[in-house]
Amino acid sequence: MLPKLVLFDLDGTLVDSAPDIAAALNAALAELGQPVQPLPVVKSYVGDGAAKLVERAAAPSPDVDQELLLERFKAQYATHVCVHTRLYPGILETLDGFASRGTTLAVVTNKPGGLARALVRALAIDRYFADVIGDGDGFPRKPSPEIALAACARHGVAPHDAVLVGDGLPDIRLARAAGCRVAAVTWGYTSCETLAAEAPDWLVEDPRALLGLTPI
Repeated sequence: MLPKLVLFDLDGTLVDSAPDIAAALNAALAELGQPVQPLPVVKSYVGDGAAKLVERAAAPSPDVDQELLLERFKAQYATHVCVHTRLYPGILETLDGFASRGTTLAVVTNKPGGLARALVRALAIDRYFADVIGDGDGFPRKPSPEIALAACARHGVAPHDAVLVGDGLPDIRLARAAGCRVAAVTWGYTSCETLAAEAPDWLVEDPRALLGLTPI
């Protein structure tokens, strides 16, 4: 049975945004006289929101002002939100497929909501989404289920008729807490082994497979 509502994570699921996140973070670190960090390390920080990203980046330098670093990161990222960020292969075809079936789509992300909406607009995929909800939009960050439950209520869909698609542990844990089904995607920032250990309903290797989900 097709889901009535599909809730997508953003970073590592719809888009590979790590290069722009890393560039903004490293620019902010450099402003504060801190060493820059390589892209693979920054990727490991992504998924729990900007404040947690900065906290992890500042860990090697305990004396750094995290509030200032967060402010400088957000300023850098806001002006460079879509320089190297790209949709993952197959995402556009998948969104088209859901749209042709009349499936309601929304983004639920730990990225600050304003930045998430700016990125979705910059990539010209905003037309697919009934909602783009992020950090600072009135809900606790994932894995709290509140953001997903609010999206379900807003669109008149019972949680068990919704599927959450994401690449991270917060996505799987949110879905379980909310009562949604969950498809964990393997092309993002969390290893396949780590995702499989959480026993998602589906483990997906290609976005287009989302159009034909059957429970595993």
